[in-house]
Amino acid sequence: MEETQNVNKIDQGIEGLKGYKRNVEAPWGLLFYKIIWDQLGNLNNKKIMDYGSGFGVTANYLAAQNEVIAIEPNEDMLNLRYHEHDYTQFVGTLEKLKQEPDEKYDVIICHNVLEYVEDRQALLAEFHRILKKDGFISVVKHNKLGKIMQKAVLEYKVDEAMILLDNEDVKSSNFGLIRLYENEEIEAYSKGLLKIVDYYGVRIFFALQNNELKVKPGWQEEMFALERKADQIPQFRDIAFFHHLIIKKSLSK
Repeated sequence: MEETQNVNKIDQGIEGLKGYKRNVEAPWGLLFYKIIWDQLGNLNNKKIMDYGSGFGVTANYLAAQNEVIAIEPNEDMLNLRYHEHDYTQFVGTLEKLKQEPDEKYDVIICHNVLEYVEDRQALLAEFHRILKKDGFISVVKHNKLGKIMQKAVLEYKVDEAMILLDNEDVKSSNFGLIRLYENEEIEAYSKGLLKIVDYYGVRIFFALQNNELKVKPGWQEEMFALERKADQIPQFRDIAFFHHLIIKKSLSK
């Protein structure tokens, strides 16, 4: 999906990125975003920062009803970005974020980015600085238990599942080394300035299905309803491939 500063990049070239974009546009890719957007709730007339915006899938969607600024370091991805709706796109990383005014944004989007960032403390400090007091941060991240299920069941990569069980990192086929972290580490990285107020599971069921099912009429609607019904049931949330965290400023700070 998205990536940001200090990333161990794989030089895919435009053709490789086009292939990845086709996967984003597949029924399962579209369902992934549909679930996350629904979890965000109805956002209107908000100032939104999308950091590590990738192809601009979420930035473009949110720009239909909001003022969106997006930052992404990979110029090749930006050449393929979605921009049916107007939003401001910058090429850059943390240094670009530092130019933003204090308490400007109602919402900060950071989806599948922190796994590839070396200095998470610095990035979260900037998020805290530019976030309005009543705003929130949306972080989508890999969930370790779900990642192990993915490697063992879906991909049949037992060696990588074993690596994850040993608390070591594995590589993404698209963006390099994935440095997994636990949800609660967000609060530690932010030195208590940020607090997780809610979180959801994403890709609990549908990634484990045969792709032939995913092109049948009605599949996306049925799986969307099932995923949303289960995404905050602890037992299912624990094994989801991804977690979607809603984070706010800590009232005690």
